[in-house]
Amino acid sequence: MAHQLREVGLGFIESAPVRMVFVQEMSAPPEAVYRALAEDVPGWEEWFAAVTLARSTGDGSTREIHLKGGGRFQETVIAAKDPEVYAYRVDVANAPGARAIAEEWRLVPTGTGTRVRWTFAVDGTAAFRFVTKLGRAGLGRAFRDAVKRLDRRLADQEPGRRPAY
Repeated sequence: MAHQLREVGLGFIESAPVRMVFVQEMSAPPEAVYRALAEDVPGWEEWFAAVTLARSTGDGSTREIHLKGGGRFQETVIAAKDPEVYAYRVDVANAPGARAIAEEWRLVPTGTGTRVRWTFAVDGTAAFRFVTKLGRAGLGRAFRDAVKRLDRRLADQEPGRRPAY
């Protein structure tokens, strides 16, 4: 069953009751990473293993995301500053107990590559927050694997460039 979540902005990324921050280096430049995040939404299915459907909706400021295991989300982009930050909030989710969810991808140049910082911020019932915290290791692993796959994918599109790992 779908639930309407609370509308949150960028400030929620820093103030959420549960925040998880993960960082990974990539060899791809920030501009290429940003394009993959913000402009090639269907491409998420290729590099983020948990994503089974990703598509822009409306005028591109909203997205529909489906995850392995049955998660379904309708999202609104809350920040799109090329090539520095891409963030979105979840407006509708089928996750019981969720009250607010937002994610931020922050991209920082490092030499010729990018340091990717992903913040996953949530609020919900005590049980939802507890279960989310239990999933920290799995979220971190999913993020690291996704960034490696994205780096490989972008390297394949740029002859002569090697992934960072």
